[in-house]
Amino acid sequence: MRGLNKIRRLWNKRRSVVVAWLLSYSAVLLLPILISFVNAAAADRALQSEIHRANDSLLEQVRYTMDKQIDLMKRLSMEIAWNDKLQTLMYSSQSAREAPYTAYQLSDEFRMYKTSYASIAEFYVVWERGDSVIRPGNIRDAETAYRTIHNSKALSFEKWKAETQREGPGRFIELPRSDAGKEQSSIAYVYRLPDGLNGKLTGAVVVMADSSGFQADFESISGLGGGVLLMLDPDGRPLLTNRPDAPELQAFLGADGRVSLAEGKAGDAELFHIRSAVSGLRYALIIPSSLYWEKAEYVRRFTASSIAVSLLGAGVLTWFFLRRNYSPIRGLVRSIDEREADVPEGRAEGNELKRIEQAIRRARSEKERIAEQLQKHQQVLRANMLQRLFKGRLDTPVSYEEAFRSFRMPLRSDRFAVLLLALENEDSLHETLSGIEAAERRRLIPFIIANVVEELCAKAGHAGYMAESDDLHACLVSLRPDAADAEAELRAAASEAQAFLRRYGMELTVSIGGIHGGWAGVAVAYQEAVDAMEYRMLLGKTGILSYRDIRMESRAPSGKGYDYPLQEEQQLINIIKAGDLEQAAACMDEIAERNFGNAPLSLGMARCLMFNLLATMLKAIHELGEGEERVLEEHPGWMERIMASTTFGEMQEELLRLLAEVCAIARTRRDAQVSQERQRSLRELVAGVNRFIEANYMDASLNVNGIGEQFAMKGSYLSRLYRSQTGEGLLDSIHRTRISRAKLLIEGKRESISEISRQVGYNDSATFIRVFKKYEGITPGKYRELA
Repeated sequence: MRGLNKIRRLWNKRRSVVVAWLLSYSAVLLLPILISFVNAAAADRALQSEIHRANDSLLEQVRYTMDKQIDLMKRLSMEIAWNDKLQTLMYSSQSAREAPYTAYQLSDEFRMYKTSYASIAEFYVVWERGDSVIRPGNIRDAETAYRTIHNSKALSFEKWKAETQREGPGRFIELPRSDAGKEQSSIAYVYRLPDGLNGKLTGAVVVMADSSGFQADFESISGLGGGVLLMLDPDGRPLLTNRPDAPELQAFLGADGRVSLAEGKAGDAELFHIRSAVSGLRYALIIPSSLYWEKAEYVRRFTASSIAVSLLGAGVLTWFFLRRNYSPIRGLVRSIDEREADVPEGRAEGNELKRIEQAIRRARSEKERIAEQLQKHQQVLRANMLQRLFKGRLDTPVSYEEAFRSFRMPLRSDRFAVLLLALENEDSLHETLSGIEAAERRRLIPFIIANVVEELCAKAGHAGYMAESDDLHACLVSLRPDAADAEAELRAAASEAQAFLRRYGMELTVSIGGIHGGWAGVAVAYQEAVDAMEYRMLLGKTGILSYRDIRMESRAPSGKGYDYPLQEEQQLINIIKAGDLEQAAACMDEIAERNFGNAPLSLGMARCLMFNLLATMLKAIHELGEGEERVLEEHPGWMERIMASTTFGEMQEELLRLLAEVCAIARTRRDAQVSQERQRSLRELVAGVNRFIEANYMDASLNVNGIGEQFAMKGSYLSRLYRSQTGEGLLDSIHRTRISRAKLLIEGKRESISEISRQVGYNDSATFIRVFKKYEGITPGKYRELA
């Protein structure tokens, strides 16, 4: 029975964290045993990888050291190949007498190359057309140059010629070099010059560096140990090695003398290779395996010792920490059970850690819910505080300094300004956001504007805080203390906000109040911004309105102030009734410019002018008679659109649209009422004017006004009637009559030009010549020559 109770208790604790920990620690105890089987192989692979990485680093060092000299040789070869005198010598059509002098100049320039490239042992150019070799300071025939530079049994003259005439790209070969009678090995870079036109012979550039220099570079490389370093040509043949007789090297050499790069391991050695960064050469490293396997034994012994220590220590620590770590968990679980004793749904299945996790999640969810509610309340309280501050309510139970600190709204200074932003296209913007609920749209748009404006204020070094006030978005700006021109910075921030939000379809009008100090100054700045915003009716929407600019304009001399007299109103009505759209529009523009130009009216006067213009339009429509009903029927919403206009510009546009229709009706009526008698009278009037001009053209004082007095009319009106019938102005008719009479006098060839000009009514011959040329295209003198 007692045994069954123990079994039952153990079964009830099967989900306890103690069981999970015990199983986990047991798995940890078994882990070193598994490690002992795989550790040796892993250590060998890791060590081999490290050796390979070290060898790669060594080869990188070799490449860096060798490539400097190789690159130097190639650079010298290219400089020689592109030398302008060499190009002239090889590719120009110089005569046999000029070519030797060019070759001499080239050899002289080679002396400078010799000085600049001191590490280069020898360089020369094989000139095949001249069968010569050009060296620094001298020119020798090919055979003499061969004996001077090479003179080796290993390299015959014919073989040397074949190497220099071999087609193909530049290549590195091993060439012997004679130095003071002593033969030395060298690495040579041979660059075959391209053939000239029509297969013209050119030559080759040969640059040589002593192998001893490369050997010294090999010896200077640290970490080489007993390895074999090789410099291989593109075909895999050794050009240079630090141990030519090394047995490790022989294992990789083929029968053709090439090193087999495909075989990474041969015998008791491994081969690593890398390509040169500046040429087709390769650098190879052969390392005996015995150099690094001796370190593997030490790793194996250390691994076995660590496994033994792990097994011993793990058993002791498992039992100790199992008991110690479970004590606080057990106390925590008891506390949770007591707290949630009355909450059945709070109890969870699983071990103690699972129950603790669920309790923490429930507590955090509750905390987040409370924090979210506090955040919502805080936003409302913050907006209410800013609105009270804008209205100048300073009698608060909590000081504004303390309120700003509690809302985490730091202030830059006690100098404040206020920005007001009006969203002009809110209705159309709501249509574009049709996929979002109305309540969400009402929250989203102010949120976007507030984030943009506050961030731009912070970018300028100020602190900006947004709130909605009187259907506008208001931003309280605490200015930084060192702001020299704060208003210009606020204007720049407002302009940037407009441009940024315009990309998302938001059209804003921004007004800027003045800069004031203290909390009481906030209400003043807010009211100034409101006053400036009112002026969008005059200055237009989507602009930036500054209270300072508007105040300066209002203080400027205003001239006559409101200027729209009754006679001008009647004149505008008459023009509209006459159907002259162009003159009527010009008259309305003149009225607007006179009242809203350099000295704009006050808002009250501006509203009066807007409604007076509306009344003028209605009077003109009424005086048209039967056209009034037609106009109002064809434009049923016209009156509502004008009354709904929020700016003078919008109202003016609506008036101009209707003005075009009314003038069209007036023109139609005027044309229909013109009788044949009037047309006949006009024709008689034109005939009388023509007869008067014919009779008095020689009078120098004859002008439009004088003719108008003769016919009891205003000169400008008579000229307009005359033009409507003849298509020509009255003054043009006078000039043409005089010019036609002058042409008859000129054709007579008796009087002088000055005399003729006086006879046809011009006191000044210069004026006569200018008018004659205007209508005839030539001067009177030229006309006389052609007559």
